[in-house]
Amino acid sequence: MNKAGLVSSVQEKLEGTKKEAEAAVNAVLESISSGVVTEGKVGLVGFGSFEVPAKVVPKFNASQAMKDAVATQTQS
Repeated sequence: MNKAGLVSSVQEKLEGTKKEAEAAVNAVLESISSGVVTEGKVGLVGFGSFEVPAKVVPKFNASQAMKDAVATQTQS
């Protein structure tokens, strides 16, 4: 899924406009980016964490719940 797909998915879940969904997605992504820059890490319980390791290459670590959800979907 790309950003446009994410916006569409959020729009469906919020039952709002594309503009509202795009604003929500942008706000979340900007908040994650800002948090990684200022705090070095953003952790979302049940999803995973975003962090900048020593090599300054942004990295995403999926939580066990996210890994299990993906594994369940790929086994279907």
